[in-house]
Amino acid sequence: MPRLALYTFGVLKSPLADPAPLTREFYDIGEAVYRKISQYPGYLARAEAAGGDRGMLFEADWGAWGEFDVPTWYEKGRTVETTALATTLSLWTDLAPAFEAVYSGPHREALNRRYDWFERTGHPNHVFWWVADGAIPTWRDGVSRLEHLHGHGSAPHAFTFHHPFTPQGTPAPRAALPGAS
Repeated sequence: MPRLALYTFGVLKSPLADPAPLTREFYDIGEAVYRKISQYPGYLARAEAAGGDRGMLFEADWGAWGEFDVPTWYEKGRTVETTALATTLSLWTDLAPAFEAVYSGPHREALNRRYDWFERTGHPNHVFWWVADGAIPTWRDGVSRLEHLHGHGSAPHAFTFHHPFTPQGTPAPRAALPGAS
């Protein structure tokens, strides 16, 4: 049975290593948000660096998730001191559990504050795609699909909550999502 991959990407207003209160606040709540999301039914896994080094993205060993990568529009730093991005790569059983996890609880609270922490880039901040059972999506897959979404809009290859697709490639009804109409 296919699984759903989710890649998120945002450009922070200041580097993660910056002691600015807003950046520090975002960074400090991150692990609590991840812990809560990992408890949702339908959540399967997320990319985590071997060794768990916080802030070390580009140099980290991501194992089966592949070498770390970012979209071409990211123009800020790539070192621990200068990196100004927040990104995730995760696997889900289906769209409805991912929707529930993203739009409720502590993640919803964080979404309500996203413009305090993130720049408005004019680019999509998330993308979904279906992967074969047993496949692990890579960072490069996520970047490629996010860039495709930006250039071409939602399609079976790369889609959003607002324009979802089934594993068979047909448009999925948004009404099937919790709280969606």
